[in-house]
Amino acid sequence: MNRLFSLSRLCTALLAAVVFSLSPLSRAAAERIYLDIAASEMRKIVVAVPAFVDTAGNATSQTGQEIADLVAKGLEFHGFIQIVDPAAYGANRGVDWKALGADYVVMGKFTSSGNTIVIEGSLLDVVENKMLAGRRYKGSVAQRDDMALRLVDALVEEFTGEPGISRTSIAFISDATGRKEVYLADVLGRKVRRITRHNHLCVSPRFTPDGSSLAYSSYHRGNQNLYITKLNQNKVTRALSRRNGMNLAPAFSPDGRTMVVTLSKGGSPDLYLMDRKGKIIEQLTRRAGINVSPSFSPDGRSLSFVSDRSGKPQVYIMDMQSRQTRRLTFQGNENAEPSWSPKGDKITYTGLTAGHYQIFTIPISGGSPAQVSSGPGDFESPTWSPDGKQIVFSRKYNGRQELYAVFANGKGQRKLFNLEGNQSYSQWSPQVQQ
Repeated sequence: MNRLFSLSRLCTALLAAVVFSLSPLSRAAAERIYLDIAASEMRKIVVAVPAFVDTAGNATSQTGQEIADLVAKGLEFHGFIQIVDPAAYGANRGVDWKALGADYVVMGKFTSSGNTIVIEGSLLDVVENKMLAGRRYKGSVAQRDDMALRLVDALVEEFTGEPGISRTSIAFISDATGRKEVYLADVLGRKVRRITRHNHLCVSPRFTPDGSSLAYSSYHRGNQNLYITKLNQNKVTRALSRRNGMNLAPAFSPDGRTMVVTLSKGGSPDLYLMDRKGKIIEQLTRRAGINVSPSFSPDGRSLSFVSDRSGKPQVYIMDMQSRQTRRLTFQGNENAEPSWSPKGDKITYTGLTAGHYQIFTIPISGGSPAQVSSGPGDFESPTWSPDGKQIVFSRKYNGRQELYAVFANGKGQRKLFNLEGNQSYSQWSPQVQQ
């Protein structure tokens, strides 16, 4: 839940917003007021993250600094937190945090023994000069970063009422090898992993609802066939569809049992409802021209897609029970690539304006769209973060194509990764369960 509060109540809300505990929530915690990070009057929370202390006595260990750096980076990624520059205090924890402008300080420590590490993090409320309850994680040394990001997501949930997304991933297409293949990276640009090795053109990766697999289209057998791979195996498990012509960009239903795929086996591209084995259940569109780019609503009751039945590509919505459709976008001569917000209230899409492609959002009820991308170049292929607060997309500019992210209110546009090659066709993974 998100409850709005005025700027004058910010300090009160901040004090009430953060309570960590391994025990059931207290009455005070249950009544806390969460931050509305999309509010226009919202100021960023200022947080300091000094190096985590090695309980073995090494106060300046590299491990402790690396954990702190990752926690700081994860918190800052969510957009509503400003991190105090560590250069302002160095390894000193006995500084005047209030004088440095900090609202909170993450006080962390860790213990390592053999292949086991324990990470603990608590918050110092600077205004009250009081330590709040914390979180404790135990695992193998190989799980260290994941535990640090678990702490980040727990912090974010206590601030906003929703889990953080620092442990999610983004799939995309990269030509770093000279061929366009599917890659995967976490949202902080770490752990970049090549998924396909077809040495041929791949496009449009799509996660299954549980995040365990990726579907994509590849031309390596001459036709644009649709495949799916289990990410824990890092190999192609099977083809979903090898029908003649297009086999493109599945939209998986929220329950994961069915998918809507673009096929052109009948001539023009149309949408087909299929089961997870690739068997056609029903043809959903039968119009001349194109019908492409399906995206399910979070409840599975509606489907957005693109059609040029009105003469130019526009975004439409289909009721999955009645199969009735309605046109959603009316401004602009070309609107495509819709992606339904996980919150269910908006759709983001690519629209042509003033000769360039930009990213827009529009309420599902229709109305005036809001442009959320800005600057020169062409912005394409938007996809929502699993919490519905950010949008990632590709930007073509100065001969490069790279992934950018922006908050849903159009603020905070920035380049997401610094990687070799060009990146396109981004797709944000579902939320990772704690």
